Amino acid sequence: MSNEIRLAFEHPAARANATEPDGPLDRISLRDHIVEVEIGAFQAERGVTQRVCFNVVVEVRPVSDPLDDDVDRILSYDRVTEAIAAELAAERLNLLETLAERIAERILREPRAVRSFVRIEKLDRGPGALGVEIVRSVDDLATKPIGQHADTTPHPHVVFLTNAAIRSPNLARWLDQLEARAEPVILCVGHPEAEGPRTGHKMTQRRVDLLSIEQNAWVLAGRDDRCVVVNTRTELDWAMKNGQISVWAPSKIVLDAVDGPSTGPDDPVALAAWFAGHMEGSDLLLIGETPPRGAPVPVLAQDIAQSGL
Repeated sequence: MSNEIRLAFEHPAARANATEPDGPLDRISLRDHIVEVEIGAFQAERGVTQRVCFNVVVEVRPVSDPLDDDVDRILSYDRVTEAIAAELAAERLNLLETLAERIAERILREPRAVRSFVRIEKLDRGPGALGVEIVRSVDDLATKPIGQHADTTPHPHVVFLTNAAIRSPNLARWLDQLEARAEPVILCVGHPEAEGPRTGHKMTQRRVDLLSIEQNAWVLAGRDDRCVVVNTRTELDWAMKNGQISVWAPSKIVLDAVDGPSTGPDDPVALAAWFAGHMEGSDLLLIGETPPRGAPVPVLAQDIAQSGL
């Protein structure tokens, strides 16, 4: 086996040794850190956990002054495991590559970190370990677009529309008013008036109910071209930053959420309230509906006449 191939399958610490930059760097490592987590793009990986193994090496600038045995003067191992835990808790992911990128980036935000080697392997998807390994440096962070990591989280105005509001002849005029608002707008809808199919099975009924809401979202989109149906957080973030009115299609975000809604899609108003909190919305406006209990954001309620619809 050539040295290059052998090195490719070595622990990240060996990779770090072989590719060390100019100047001495200290290293801390995390070996064989196994977590059970739900991750993966295949249907068989949804709703179940699997063992995922993390091996991480962080190259850090040496401390110039005496350590004095003070843990606050070093990059603690806990910061590595916390980075893993934080990214696993943020949202359900499909790709190990995405998870590795986020962990490496979080670690490199530590003041003394210079390079991070992250290897992640699935242990239960076959006879061997299936995984990825990436290497990232603080120079890689510097090449990201300005402001990408700044605290520029938009706080959308989330609006729930009843079917009567969707049908209103004044919908276009009301959307004009929403477009004039300073904060981004995300619209939520409930089920169509026609009753959907009943499966007699809790899990499959949940999927059917979510799809029923999405069908109604497309009905709203058909009423006005400005209403764009969106189902991912990435698309929502882009829409909020670019002035697009989004109509939330809930299936993906609800199914991928680590801390999902306590109520099911059979209560679309409560689901909209959960979504407003999930998106850190400024408020939730209900058109023709009664506010739910315990909403995570301020809730305003109007009838159709008050709203101008």
